[in-house]
Amino acid sequence: MRSLSMHLRASVCFLLLAGLVSTAGAAVSPEEAAKLGKELTPVGAIRAGNKDGSIPEYTGEKNFPEEAKHYTRAKLEDLRKKNPDKLEDDFKKNVDPAAINPLFEITKATMAKHADKLTEGQKAMLNKYPTYKMRIYKSVRTAYYPKAIEAATVANATTAVLTGTDDLKGAKLGFPFPIPKSGAEVIWNHKLKFRGSAAKRYNNQAIVKPDGSFVLTKLVEDVKFKYANLKDPPAEDNKLFAYYLSEVVSPPRVAGQITLVHEFAGTEGGGRAAWLYSPGLARVTRAPDVGYDNPALGTDNEQYNDQIDVFNGALDRFNWKLVGKKEVYIAYNSYQINSPKLKYKDLLKPFHLNPEYPRYELHRVWVVEASLKPGLRHNFGKRIFYVDEDSWCIASIDNYDGRGSLWKVQEAHLLTAPFIPTSTGIPELIYDLQSNRYFATTMVNEDAVTDFEVTYSDSYFDPSNLKRRARGK
Repeated sequence: MRSLSMHLRASVCFLLLAGLVSTAGAAVSPEEAAKLGKELTPVGAIRAGNKDGSIPEYTGEKNFPEEAKHYTRAKLEDLRKKNPDKLEDDFKKNVDPAAINPLFEITKATMAKHADKLTEGQKAMLNKYPTYKMRIYKSVRTAYYPKAIEAATVANATTAVLTGTDDLKGAKLGFPFPIPKSGAEVIWNHKLKFRGSAAKRYNNQAIVKPDGSFVLTKLVEDVKFKYANLKDPPAEDNKLFAYYLSEVVSPPRVAGQITLVHEFAGTEGGGRAAWLYSPGLARVTRAPDVGYDNPALGTDNEQYNDQIDVFNGALDRFNWKLVGKKEVYIAYNSYQINSPKLKYKDLLKPFHLNPEYPRYELHRVWVVEASLKPGLRHNFGKRIFYVDEDSWCIASIDNYDGRGSLWKVQEAHLLTAPFIPTSTGIPELIYDLQSNRYFATTMVNEDAVTDFEVTYSDSYFDPSNLKRRARGK
């Protein structure tokens, strides 16, 4: 009996250890990592184009004139106010003349011909809204990052390990998983991409009703990146990844509300600590629910907290499957849609953005499927992610409700900012196929340019400073 008991305990211990090992993603071999910078770009994209040439060879930095790489915020602001035509022309130089005009349009009548290169969300939009269409342009692979980020990414390939979905170790500064082996690793690349070392962003957002009416909400967002920070590189395995502080400027009924977030690895608190300041209460409170599917402030349930920046926060409520790579039309080189000459009333139309302005190109994306774990709660039962291979930006997400019906379609209009350099999505959209409303965020057309030259001390993001900040002291 004793030997049987010992045997059972030993078996249980072995199974537990085996389970722990199976949840840890292994770093790639030196031989596989040696492909980076050769047939793969330094951050892991296939350098070659596709067979028919509709996706070209990677060119990255070569697409931009030197002037655009050295823009300052002051220069950008001056051009936006005094010479927006020059600004628009400067950034159109990232594409050759043949790429300026669309190749063709996809409508409901023609979508069957292109179905293999459309997401389910795009098909749903085309089917549901007669006025929705997609203009397809020649593909230009413009995304690139600083050399130091590329070098750190190559180094991370053989050292970074993800245990479970949220315990990251062995990564520093660059993308942790340039050659991903799991769906969660792909999403971590998006979460930790280089965006500059800090930023002050003037974020305009709106909920657009089916009749096209909307009320604009203005936020000022201060961010200091603790992981991918070239000015103050982090120590390896530093659990703190970013500081985020957001203050509502308008409309008046919610003005003055402040949210502070400390983002870190792990699942405690949903991978973050958060605090709120309410001018009505005139006090700071700890916020236990700034994550997952809790509604983001001022979005009337059209954006959940984990949909900010397309996706953020802990991954632990879902199982993550790496489906593979696919050629898909995604919003790319989105400079025209962010022109200061374009007003929100011209852009925000009933049911969807004005289709005259979005620019879609064919790119290779990583496809990741996230399924809600049994026994856990989230308003989405399944999510399908499409992640650009060149930038690791999430380009779109198809979000399904608990019954398996496609519910919310997310879309980020990607562009490369060569003066940082980074790639990002502006604007971001969440189309609600049930309410026929949509939420637009990170719009910049009618506000100041994001300040990437700003610097912050860590103490700026201390919760004890929130009340003093609110009172203007």
